Amino acid sequence: MVDIKVWIVEDDRDWLRGLGAYLNGQPDIKVVHTSTDPDAVRLTLRENEIDADVVLMDIMLDGVPAGIVLAEEVAVTTGARVIMLTSMEEKEFIFRSFQAGAIDYQVKSDFESLPEAIRAASRRESPISPVAAERMREEFRRLKQLERDFEKKKMQDLITPSELELLKLIDKGLTQTEIAGRLVVSIRTIKNHVNHILKKLGAKGSKEAAQEAKEKGLF
Repeated sequence: MVDIKVWIVEDDRDWLRGLGAYLNGQPDIKVVHTSTDPDAVRLTLRENEIDADVVLMDIMLDGVPAGIVLAEEVAVTTGARVIMLTSMEEKEFIFRSFQAGAIDYQVKSDFESLPEAIRAASRRESPISPVAAERMREEFRRLKQLERDFEKKKMQDLITPSELELLKLIDKGLTQTEIAGRLVVSIRTIKNHVNHILKKLGAKGSKEAAQEAKEKGLF
């Protein structure tokens, strides 16, 4: 059986020693290098001395999320599979880690799951831990909500309150003649308002414009 060669980049020396000993106790995993210093890792990368199948990368190094940038450098330079480690569960860091090229994310308190995560990574599988998967789902939901809010604000800025009121009446099914009577204006005025709205929104018809406003939550 060929051992899975593992690098660990971690600035907590005590935890680094403990994790190294735990992983070396596995029958098929061998920790071949450890480091506490991002600059030392970069020097090793430049010298082409890295020989690892999997790299365990702490997100927080010296108090900053330097591991995210370093993970990308390691993945691009060596092709090693990078698993991010953290004692936190912050959504932003998880999302950014996967953007940087990490293939999994493990919370340090769940270190007993690391051997299997390492084995899966070495097989070129891409499992995502339940914690990471849930945080990513939350982040995608947040981004989707931001997108909806942006589109709603963009539409609000395009149309006037009177035009919005007109769209509400169209959505209720009123004809232009009925709307003109309710608002006590001419049918020509209503037609002009509708044409302005369609030009602003790029809609093909008044019902489509009204539906779009409704879907964006304007009424």
